[in-house]
Amino acid sequence: MSAGEVVASFVVPVHPHTVLAPEQNAGWQRLRDAFDEAAQTIRELEADLIIVYSTTWPSIIGHQIQADPNPEWVMVDHDFHDLGSIPYSFNIDAEFAHAWDEANQNRGLQSRCVNYKGFPIDVGSVVALTLLNPDNKIPAVIVSSNMYANRSETTVLAKACLDVVKAQGRRAVAVTAMSLSNRMFTDFIEPENDKIHSLKDDEWNRKILEFLEQGRLEDVGQLSRTIHRQIRVQKVVAFKPMWWLSAMNGNRNDLTGRIMAYEAIHGAGGAVVSLDPTPSGAGDKEYDEDDVEYFHGERGVLDTIDEVEDDGGSPPQEGSKPTKQGPDLWEPTEAEGSVNTTTAPKPVGAYPHARRVGDMLFLSGVGPRQPGTNAIPGGPIHDNEGVPLEYDIRAQTHAVVENVRRIVEEAGARMDQIVDVTTFLVDMKRDFAGYNEVWAETLGKVGPTRTTLAIDALPTPIAVEMKVIVHMAD
Repeated sequence: MSAGEVVASFVVPVHPHTVLAPEQNAGWQRLRDAFDEAAQTIRELEADLIIVYSTTWPSIIGHQIQADPNPEWVMVDHDFHDLGSIPYSFNIDAEFAHAWDEANQNRGLQSRCVNYKGFPIDVGSVVALTLLNPDNKIPAVIVSSNMYANRSETTVLAKACLDVVKAQGRRAVAVTAMSLSNRMFTDFIEPENDKIHSLKDDEWNRKILEFLEQGRLEDVGQLSRTIHRQIRVQKVVAFKPMWWLSAMNGNRNDLTGRIMAYEAIHGAGGAVVSLDPTPSGAGDKEYDEDDVEYFHGERGVLDTIDEVEDDGGSPPQEGSKPTKQGPDLWEPTEAEGSVNTTTAPKPVGAYPHARRVGDMLFLSGVGPRQPGTNAIPGGPIHDNEGVPLEYDIRAQTHAVVENVRRIVEEAGARMDQIVDVTTFLVDMKRDFAGYNEVWAETLGKVGPTRTTLAIDALPTPIAVEMKVIVHMAD
């Protein structure tokens, strides 16, 4: 059996207009023509599996995977039922679906298969499979988009999928069914009056398409955080497919991209984009996210305290200065016995990550901020103006322990050599229980002594920080 691979990727729109009424609008027809061309490309590549990640199949508890070998029904769109209905009968690769579910479990994800008659297929998947696989000869699999999944969870979902693609030697096509901008007209319009809802939406759509045409898929995935702050309709789920698609392609920036069509569908931005895995030679890989292999439960979604903002007009230009919360970040100081690492967040003052004295290692206060992005898993405790925000203390505590591990291992020590921890919580009443649960799952298994203190605030908008002492002697 030959090694499996993703032989092509596509971004496609989700609205039923391209199936039911392409002749009513020239732009809808151009999208339909692009769909037809994409279908021909898939046939020529001799693909034997189409994998659809659809934003119109939301889930709450983990990810769901369609495993009914032949789901049959009639799809009627909730908003555009006047256009007509789409009968469907799909060829689903149930064996692959169950294998993917098992691979998800092996990588720490929550998922399950859906396999019973009458379960409705979402509009995005129906549109994608109806047009990309019109003769239904290529087996498919469909996965939901978890509304609360963060980048790490979505990346691991893709890696689990690739585990199965490679194990089964498949020639897979990865498809993300999604809109670009999501702001639709809230009144019915005549087809000839369709357009992108706002200039700002169009500008962001074109920025995304510019990157995709250059094959900079990973850059689009990372840009999604900034886009989320700028677009008028903040629909987080719309950017998860970019995270998934990037991971399905090895988080690369050197794909061969082609914009096959970009048009409005009832105000939203719809595009058919082809991404060939052949290296274009034009882009460099600039992957600056954590390269996670297993999911451990963080749900930060789009959290970051280092986001670029503009004046409400054009997308930010390269080199623009990001806004931030809290003090400036410093390079760790270097002195005799200092231990520093690029895998831990930069300090907020002139001090090292840790310092070794004899066989003792003393860590500076360690918080949950992420190296490079300065993101806070679980979310910051307040915004730029000091307005309190909801946050996840478990996610923050997990991130603190992970940062501690990075520093301890950089020093050549082990986590089981930690002998004492002092923890600072900014809201003892709210957070102690969640923090204590994570402690029991992680450092509690090591058995250091512990002191937990309530304090008024920390320098950055975080809820927890730890001061750690390590005895490095065996």
